[in-house]
Order: sequence, then C-alpha cells, then structure tokens
Amino acid sequence: MLAGVGLGLLGSLLGLAQPMVAKQVMDTIGQGRPAAGPVVILSTLVTVGGLLAGLGHYVLDCSAESIVCTARRRLTHLLPRLRVPVLENTEPGDLIARVTSDTALLRRAAPQAVSAAVTGTLITAATVVMMGVLDAVLLGVTLVVIAFVGLVVLVVSPHIGRATRHTQEAVGRLGAGLERTLGALRTVKAAGAEHRETAALHRAAEYARRTGVRAAAWEAVSATLSAVVLQVCFLVVLGVGGARVASGATGVSTLVAFLLYLFALTPRIGQLVEGVGQLQIGAAAAVRIREAETLEAEEAGPAEAGSAQPEGARRRGDEAAAAPRRPPAPRARCERPAAVAFQHVRFTYRPGLPPAHQHVSFALPAGGTTALVGPSGAGKTTVLALIERFYEPDAGRVLLDGRDVRQWPLGELRAAIGYVEQDTPVLAGTLRDNLTLGAADVTDEQVARVLRLARLDTVTDRLPHGLDTPVGHRGSRLSGGERQRVAIARALLRRPRLLLLDEATSQLDASNEAALRDTVTDVARRTTVLVVAHRLSTVTTADRILVMEAGRVRALGTHTELLARDSLYAALASTQLIGPGRGHGPSAPVPEC
Repeated sequence: MLAGVGLGLLGSLLGLAQPMVAKQVMDTIGQGRPAAGPVVILSTLVTVGGLLAGLGHYVLDCSAESIVCTARRRLTHLLPRLRVPVLENTEPGDLIARVTSDTALLRRAAPQAVSAAVTGTLITAATVVMMGVLDAVLLGVTLVVIAFVGLVVLVVSPHIGRATRHTQEAVGRLGAGLERTLGALRTVKAAGAEHRETAALHRAAEYARRTGVRAAAWEAVSATLSAVVLQVCFLVVLGVGGARVASGATGVSTLVAFLLYLFALTPRIGQLVEGVGQLQIGAAAAVRIREAETLEAEEAGPAEAGSAQPEGARRRGDEAAAAPRRPPAPRARCERPAAVAFQHVRFTYRPGLPPAHQHVSFALPAGGTTALVGPSGAGKTTVLALIERFYEPDAGRVLLDGRDVRQWPLGELRAAIGYVEQDTPVLAGTLRDNLTLGAADVTDEQVARVLRLARLDTVTDRLPHGLDTPVGHRGSRLSGGERQRVAIARALLRRPRLLLLDEATSQLDASNEAALRDTVTDVARRTTVLVVAHRLSTVTTADRILVMEAGRVRALGTHTELLARDSLYAALASTQLIGPGRGHGPSAPVPEC
C-alpha cells in the first residue's frame, strides 16, 4: 500500500506542476517567443503523471485484494474451530456474510480511504500552497469553501458509518434466514410453508434495502453538498479573479493558473469527502469482522501448532492469517481400548434451561460394548458430547483412561475417538472425500475393508464413478441408511480406541442393521464401544447397559439383571425397545497396549 500511495503521490506531484508550466506557455506565447520547449515539458508531465497515477491505483487495488484475502483467511481459519456452544448461539448465515460481504466492503474502502488519507491530503495541502503563491486573496475565498466542506464531512460521516453497519447486519440476518430455509427445505416443502418462509425472506430483504437506502442517502448528502459548495467556490473565484484582472491587481495568466489549480483541487476535495465516507464504511465492516474474530474458539491441536502457517504469514507475525494445510489425523500412540468414567458431572446447555446432567457418575472398563438407554431428554447424547469435549461440564470430571479430557490435547483426544452423530451429516463432495475426512493417510486397502464392514461396497458398485461420485449437498444423493453407513465407515476408518454411536442404525433395514451389529460386536473386541440405542436387538447384545433418566444414572447392568431389578428398563424393554431379545456373551478380553 505504501508503494501504491508513493506512485500515486508522485503522479499527483507531476500534475501539480502542470498549471505553472501552462502559465509559462501562456506567458511565452504572449511575449511572441517560441513555446515548443514548455509545451513538450507540459506534455511530458501530463503523460508521465497519468501513467504513475494509474500504476499507483493498480498497486493499491492489488493491496486491497490482499487485505480482503487476509481477512477471509483469518475468519475461515477461526470459524471451523469455534466452540460448539458459541456456534449454537450464532447465526451461520451472519457469519457467512462477515466472510463474504463485509470483507468485500474492505476491498472497496481500503484503496480509496488510504489514497484520500495520504495522497489526497498532501496534494490538497500542496495545491493550497501553490494557490497562495499565485494570489492570496483568491486563496482566502477558496479556504472558506474548504472549511465549509470539512464541516459537512464532520457532521455527516458518523451517520454513514452507523447506517453502513446496520446495512451489513441486515444482510447478515438475510443470510441467516436463507440458510435456515435451505437447511430444512424438505421440511418447508412438506409443511407447505414456502409462502411463509418466502415472506420472511422478503421482509429481511426489504429491511436490508431500507438500511442500504439510508446509508446511500447520507453518502448522497455529503457528496451533493460538497459538489454544490465547490461549484459556488468556482463561480466566486471566477468573479473575484475577473475583477482583479480588470483592476490590474493580477494577470490573466495568473488567473488561468489559479483556476487550473482550483480545477485540480475540486476532485481532490471530492476524493477526501468520499474517502472519509469509505473509511466509515470500511470501519463498520472491520468492526463486524473483529467481532467474529473475538468469538471463542478451541485451542489448536498439536499438528496445527507452528508449521500450520505459510512462511510469509509467520514473517508478518499474523499467525491467524493463513488457513493451515490439513494434516493427517493424529493417531493415538496406544492402540488399546479406552476406559471412560464420569465423576459427579453436572451440565446445563444454557442458563435458564433445566440441567442435562445432574451428578452423573459411572465407570466403563476398556473394551466391549456399553448401551445407553433411557427416555428422550435423559442426557444420553450429552454423554457423548461431553466425552468429545464439544461442551465443558459445569462441575465434575469426564475421564478417558483416568485422565480428565480437559487435560488431553484436543487433537489427540479426538484422534482416539470415532463419533457417529444422530443425524449422520454428509458433506458435499465425493464419497471418498467423506470417508477420508480427517484421515487422509489411509490406504485404499483400508478404505475397501471399511466399505465391506459398513455394507457400503454394494453401494459403491452401483455408483457411476464409485468412490469418486459426488454425493450432493448434505449427501442428498444418498438414502438415509446409506448416509448412516457412510458415517459409520468414516468413524471406523479412524481406527478409534473409543467408538461413540448415537442412534447410528436407526434408518437401516433389518438386514443391514444385523450386519452392522455384527460389525460392532467384532469392533468391540479391539475398541470400547458406547452406543445410544432404542432397539432391543442392539441393547441385549451389549456387554453392559447404562440406564439414564432425567439427567441421572439410574442403573447399570446386563439386560437380564436390569429386567429383574429396574422397573424403568423393564418398561422400556416392553414398549420402546423393539425386536427379539438375545443372550449376550462375556466381554472380549482387552488386548494389552
């Protein structure tokens, strides 16, 4: 940006000399002498000054693009690392608007604001000095006009900044509404709510229009008043200067040179006015970007520390400026199954809500399968979320291998865990992209193995491009059961020490469910499996069952034991849990580390 400002300033200085050379041309012609030399000098000044000014503008624009890229990289580095509670309290559409439209405002504002602040100010001051050299009286008239323009800018510019910020907030709300609608489009269509959602989006768009018009009005007031005042200044200078020429107080060539300086000064003052407005716009965008950057994020994993930044970003001392290259998922050093324990855990999602966990305590040995059962809202999914450290407990401790999960490096903790969510999200991209998400170092043989384990091999065989077939937005080209199998295969591909399954087979048919149940049983010989389940066929094959109710642990035991001594479990087994009961074998021996 300094280079761009320097080039523009040099071009403007050459332009500043042009009226003096033009005065010399007129004086030379008036004296009847050849004016070829001054004309060549004037032509050179015009050409070189224009080239330098254009080159400076180009360099400033390139710098503005770098500023926008840096801001976007900082934000896109931060947003995937936001803590889950922060993201749940923030509209994703508004965050997207901050990355896209707010940073675009920086692109527009940066070159104009910087050019006005440096080049415009210096050249305006130099022009005023040159005008004073020519005629002090005419300069006095001009300074009165400049002072009035400055007063206008001082009054109007804060309104421009506030209106721009309101406009960007309105754009963010529109993006949030659109993301809300498109994220549940099938539900909207099934409910026949297209008209209602469209009306809400139209209201958001109309509000953004009104705030945008308000910002444009203040910009127009500033520009119009400045332009009118400058036109009046020109007329007054022309009148006073004509009177001074007629009285012999000044010469015609001096008046012409002064008017040329005035012509050069007029756009400079306009540039200053517009630059102040653009500075307010850019500041409003920068405030919203800074607000996003202050959102609480998780600590960087060990693989991201130090080497994640390009060398240029490290030289600038701007560690957050560059998005890190995706490293292979770190592997836990110990391959044995993990033991899990909760010690007097209390947790509430948000103030004012009932607690999700109330003094939850249990201990699960390494290896085997544990089924979590209980009524809706009992806190089963919260158990998995606390283990993954999506949330921090309000009190108590969550232990993995006897170590508080808050003491684990986050990357190492999650590398030891395979997690299959309840809604089994699938990302846009190819099937291979989804399977190897976070596990880029796996081999084709490992991928083929988990495809067989998850019963996905028959799916890939019928896809037109196999694993390289795009799955559509949120996996729209896959069925619900296929998305669940993709999520299970992705978790198995990480070779986890602890496998967390949250209703992972709810959308599978009986045949595929039975096959995956056998797969989980086999995996449990090498991995600790913790599964939230509502099907009796899943529960009865578990080595142990943890019954939860209203955020508390009610009972822990086998299927047979719980049927005999826990009334809630017996009721669930006879109503909510479906499928024939089965026996269960002893826990598989835990391999040594």
